[in-house]
Amino acid sequence: MAVRNTKTKPLHGARFAAVQVITQVLHKGRSLSGALPATLPTVASGERGLCQELCYGTLRWHPRLERLLERLLDKPLKKRDRDIHILLLIGLYQLIQLNIPAHAAVSATVEVTRQLNKAWARGLVNALLRRFLREQESLSAQLDQDPVSATAHPGWLLDALRQDWPEQWGSITAANNAHPPMTLRVNRNHHGRKAYLEELAQHGIAASAASHAPDAVTLDSPLPVDALPGFAEGRVSVQDAAAQLAAGIVDPQPGERILDACAAPGGKTGHLLEYCPTIDLTALELEADRLVRIRENLERLGLHARLSCGDASDPATWWDGQPFDRILLDAPCSATGVIRRHPDIKLLRRPDDIAQLARLQQQILNALWPLLKTGGRLVYATCSVMRRENALQVANFLAEREDCVELPLDVPWGTGESVGRQILPGQDGMDGFYYACLEKK
Repeated sequence: MAVRNTKTKPLHGARFAAVQVITQVLHKGRSLSGALPATLPTVASGERGLCQELCYGTLRWHPRLERLLERLLDKPLKKRDRDIHILLLIGLYQLIQLNIPAHAAVSATVEVTRQLNKAWARGLVNALLRRFLREQESLSAQLDQDPVSATAHPGWLLDALRQDWPEQWGSITAANNAHPPMTLRVNRNHHGRKAYLEELAQHGIAASAASHAPDAVTLDSPLPVDALPGFAEGRVSVQDAAAQLAAGIVDPQPGERILDACAAPGGKTGHLLEYCPTIDLTALELEADRLVRIRENLERLGLHARLSCGDASDPATWWDGQPFDRILLDAPCSATGVIRRHPDIKLLRRPDDIAQLARLQQQILNALWPLLKTGGRLVYATCSVMRRENALQVANFLAEREDCVELPLDVPWGTGESVGRQILPGQDGMDGFYYACLEKK
């Protein structure tokens, strides 16, 4: 008879796990949203919140922390000691940004050297962090003189923001470094926003109605989704107010045939169906595993859409030949409008990505336009703040198409562009988003 092994692997502390996650992001190019959820189950339950904060915060402030560490190290660490380098960044982040007593933060960070099997680094970590505490004021003043470390944004991105937004780039970088709010989308098929706010209040959860998006509720403090009344039953979803604006612009009508292109993870898909449950909706996504995420979200909401795995730039491989009344193109983009939610974007994005993405967006626009009925509406959306991906992209498309006209957005949110409207990060508490509405003549 086989003996069952009842031993379980010991759970890690927050700092050790954060080293593993940040290593995957910085040196393997993995997204934080992919690396962190896979690691959190290995962290002691009481430390998971701290682990998440260390990962997000260290990556958010990485350009500044790197410049700081350069000043503190006598010489760069060897490549094989990348883990100690990252541990030092985590230690500095704690001392600068978190309300952990300095002696406790230093002690806990030094202890991780043993867990990494690098006891030799114990003295280095202890000495460097304590030196920072002694020289913090002068070091911070030095860093503030350099735009990269002052804003915690890479130089190429700063240049791009200054070019597109010469008056607003400072507020954009500040918003990118702020903690984002947790905003919910109330499922209007179950109850209205006012009723859900009252339900939250009954549960002792402070929240308020968000501006501009009629189904949006913003929590005073973030919560795990399983603490939200009705989340498991599909009565509410997590979605920023800016992303919720898409459904109202598409404005689906009963019985219409609608395409949600590049639909994952399915937030806008679900909202379109909540907005008008009787539409015939196709959700298109290139990657099969991302379609699974859409399906799971729709199942929780109790909604149904036709899910199609295919390339939006090549409709011949998936389109059935029947035209659509409306198309929502949530185009692949640089995601420079949602850096506050995904700080790793600052580190993973490269300067030439913008041009490559703009070419892909152009290909998709040209491919999907013939699928739209005469009189139909195409809504172009990105979570970017780059004009090359947004207003310039759509303006070029309009110039090349005699059968295409802009439907101006008469709305109180965002900033009017040559074509469409741009929401900058933090405006009215929202993420950075761009929308343009086009009609086929």
